[in-house]
Amino acid sequence: MAVRPATEKRSRASAAPSRTQKSGKSANPAVNYQVAEFDKDDELKAYHDMLLIRRFEEKAGQLYGMGLIGGFCHLYIGQEAVVVGIQKALRDGEDQVTTSYRDHGHMLACGMDPKGVMAELTGRQGGYSRGKGGSMHMFSREKQFFGGHGIVGAQVPIGAGLAFADKYRGTDNVSVVYFGDGAANQGQVYETFNMAELWKLPVIFVIENNRYAMGTSVSRSSAQTDFAKRGESFNIRGEQVDGMDVRAVKAAADRAVEWARSGNGPYILEMQTYRYRGHSMSDPAKYRSKDEVQKMRDERDPIEQVRKRLVEKGWASEDDLKEIDKQVRAVVTEAADFASADAEPDPSELWTDILR
Repeated sequence: MAVRPATEKRSRASAAPSRTQKSGKSANPAVNYQVAEFDKDDELKAYHDMLLIRRFEEKAGQLYGMGLIGGFCHLYIGQEAVVVGIQKALRDGEDQVTTSYRDHGHMLACGMDPKGVMAELTGRQGGYSRGKGGSMHMFSREKQFFGGHGIVGAQVPIGAGLAFADKYRGTDNVSVVYFGDGAANQGQVYETFNMAELWKLPVIFVIENNRYAMGTSVSRSSAQTDFAKRGESFNIRGEQVDGMDVRAVKAAADRAVEWARSGNGPYILEMQTYRYRGHSMSDPAKYRSKDEVQKMRDERDPIEQVRKRLVEKGWASEDDLKEIDKQVRAVVTEAADFASADAEPDPSELWTDILR
């Protein structure tokens, strides 16, 4: 897979491009214009994986409305390119992932079983946390997925801790920790930045800037809205990335992973993305206009971008893509059926997994 210049969005980085990358021309040498050049298989895989997340989240929203999912439920619709692009740069089963409560998409991208994820949403015994964690608290040691965390910003020091363990053990694994623009203002984030750079931990901080945190525009809540600069006082390199283009995400992830895996310490990626739904299922999202949301859907949708490229390059017909959608919907329907019919956990499950 090669990388070629892009014109859609700037990518701000002070790191030098790797040997497999080409820099676009810019008056500012710190700015790179790059996307990964996907072949047919890359595009089809990205299309399938993002579509799986989209259809899964749509179904989760339906089950929530039916009362089958209780508590909180934060959907990832619109942000699919971020986690799919980054996951393509990681080593499956070795590199670790930690994230916030908007986590279903990350689980699916890591390869976790949709049935197990959906069953946890409905509180059934077949769920990844055996029905005790719900939407915000799922884990998979096999897939190196360490949550799903409900406390804002709590996953950031946990992700750095995983990176500390990697360095202590002498591996070249990296830890990726996702958090949002709202969590970026939490104090523990900056404590973690300081330790990560001081100890040169192999951790990549991915800030998923969907512009509104829990419901307040970044322009009203953040004095510094260029989140790629948040690590400058700690000498942590950072860059802004078009988080709606899976190719741009992949190219940026390659740079960050190479940097961290080579022993250079942490890296910050600000993914400029957008969520179509409210912060959670209980959020009517009245703080933004319907026209704004529709404009993003029409012009920047990450799945539609891939679909157009596949058709224009003759790599897939509309019928081919409809068949992929059909297959994905079947997987999601199977997951929903399983999650609806599976038994609830035995009451004795309340006493398991307790640290004493």
